[in-house]
Amino acid sequence: MAAIVATATCTAHRAVVEVTGQVAAERVLAERVAWLIALMQAMTVGIVAERWNARDLDLLAAGVGPDGRALPTKGWMAIRRLGWGCAAGVTDGGVYSSDRVRRCSEEQAARMLRAALHRRDVVAAMLATWPENPRRRTEVEWKALRAALPVGVSAAEIRNRTRQICAVLQRDGVLPVDITDVEEPPQAAAQAVLAAADKQLVILTRTGDMGTGVSGAVLRVQLPLTASPASRKDWAWHAIAFTLPPTVSDQATLCTPTVRIAAGKVRIDLPFQTQIPAAPAIGHTMALGLDWGVDTLLTGAIARLRDGRVISDGRTLRYDATAISAKLHRLRGQREHLAVKRDHCAALVAGLDPADADNARRVALERAHRVLQVEHERVCARIRHLNKALAWSAARWAVDQAAALGAGVIYLEDLATLEARGVRRSNAALSGQVRGAVLEAIRHLAAKDGIAVVTVPARGTSRYCPRCGEGGSMLRHVPAPDRLGERGWKWAYCPACGLSCDRDHAAAERIAARGLLAQQHTRTDSTTGVRSIAVTREGNVARSRRRKNPPVRRDGPGAPAPTCTLALKPGTATRTAPPPNGGRPTALPRHVTRRSAVCLTGARCPPPPPARPGRDSVRRARHPRHLAHRRDVQGLYAILTTGPASTVSPPPLSSPWEPTEAARHAPRPPGLP
Repeated sequence: MAAIVATATCTAHRAVVEVTGQVAAERVLAERVAWLIALMQAMTVGIVAERWNARDLDLLAAGVGPDGRALPTKGWMAIRRLGWGCAAGVTDGGVYSSDRVRRCSEEQAARMLRAALHRRDVVAAMLATWPENPRRRTEVEWKALRAALPVGVSAAEIRNRTRQICAVLQRDGVLPVDITDVEEPPQAAAQAVLAAADKQLVILTRTGDMGTGVSGAVLRVQLPLTASPASRKDWAWHAIAFTLPPTVSDQATLCTPTVRIAAGKVRIDLPFQTQIPAAPAIGHTMALGLDWGVDTLLTGAIARLRDGRVISDGRTLRYDATAISAKLHRLRGQREHLAVKRDHCAALVAGLDPADADNARRVALERAHRVLQVEHERVCARIRHLNKALAWSAARWAVDQAAALGAGVIYLEDLATLEARGVRRSNAALSGQVRGAVLEAIRHLAAKDGIAVVTVPARGTSRYCPRCGEGGSMLRHVPAPDRLGERGWKWAYCPACGLSCDRDHAAAERIAARGLLAQQHTRTDSTTGVRSIAVTREGNVARSRRRKNPPVRRDGPGAPAPTCTLALKPGTATRTAPPPNGGRPTALPRHVTRRSAVCLTGARCPPPPPARPGRDSVRRARHPRHLAHRRDVQGLYAILTTGPASTVSPPPLSSPWEPTEAARHAPRPPGLP
């Protein structure tokens, strides 16, 4: 068994002060939580700013305290062993905070400094392998950089650090020495990380039904009663009751939450653990390969491993994000336009005389700057919301496809080895923004269904033919299958074997083949549980199409049931339907359409009426004759589709649906015995 960790965001609307029994309304509760966050944030920022130098970062990176012992895993304990903790009791400003409050602040500061150590290693590796032209590295320079970088560094992070170093080089004229020359001390987020607290500060209890039919929980936490508490009397226990979302099951284990303020409301980010069966890393015979596309966000192909060979049925699975891409492209243009206007207003305000504060032009410009700032933040929030929704939608689609096709593993390209080339259009930029979120969402959803997610090397997946050459036959990229003489990127054509298919589909087959053939080399990270394959093993993918309809035996145990003929009512109007083989048209009832079902004998019969409320029910109530007619048709449909063993009794022989002599000798449709 394994545990999957997720976070549910809950909202607290009120609290009860346990000493007095007074109910703190939503506004009062948000104010007191904001005071707690401000106290913790001030202490965290002080620790980080004081230790933002090369010497202290070296001490933290060494992992050894002054006494020679290894630093603890818990951040607040490591901070105190190094002697970097906050002062106990009342500070210089006369503010009192308990030891548990200082412990939470030190935990957040340790997390920020340890995250900075990772960025420091990335910057050091890039400075050690700094190329002559950082905008266009050669193949040798890329190999040297990959060898020096820590494991798991993505291409987006490389680009961001390259821009930072280039900015410092342009400003100072020399390369920076350490990350402290590249970045300012990081600012602490406006949140209270309560994970380091014990029962003297936080108590989380799960409750049953809160009267609304859903489960809930109660968070007991000490909050300050004033903005600057002077003693222990200015702190009080508050019982905050909140509702758990449906995603938190009854078997989930709740963890200590993080509290923050958003839009004037108290948000509780509640981590929870759910026990799930662990998906195996090896031994897979059916896999789903997914390729990161440009016009399409994900393109998939199913593959099977049989006797050491990889076989695919050639079906293309595609998640198209063109519509949402167009919307995001429009929002990004609007965001950039608002940013330009906002910066222009700020520059105009800065150019005015500071002494003239009552100038009408200054007042108008400041008002316009505030409006543009608010609009810019709203557009940014919409973009973040759409990116998140798109990522989870694509992940849900990928996991559903794998579950429906019986795949036990999903293979994707490793984002750390994926580097886009050429001009990045809007769709490519969209894919680059959400790929990391899609990958994390796929891992989360696949773990619930017992499906493994493994990344494979991305290099060469779209370059080589999946059908021939054992990974050495080059593909020719063309605009379309009928324009093989032109250069393009959408379509792939192999001059050696004649393969002609979508480029992303060919890459998806290559990804699935690499994963299945090299699954014995799957590595699992001990800290994050991320699975990856660093070995590239090529192999051809054979094509084997599935039969749409399995063959039906005409004699023996599998022989079909006796045939029956669909007779017409006397005086029923008929229409002619084009026969499939080009022969004489066959007379069919007016209500029989091309969407009619086929019974066990091969005859065509009308589908049953839809059994849903709404317009159909109203129409049937107004037309009882039509309703009676459809009931007869429904009974006939049940007889023909269920066969002789049906529990529906056939109509009596005196019914007008009894086959006539002309119907018995009518020509049968082609293909019937």
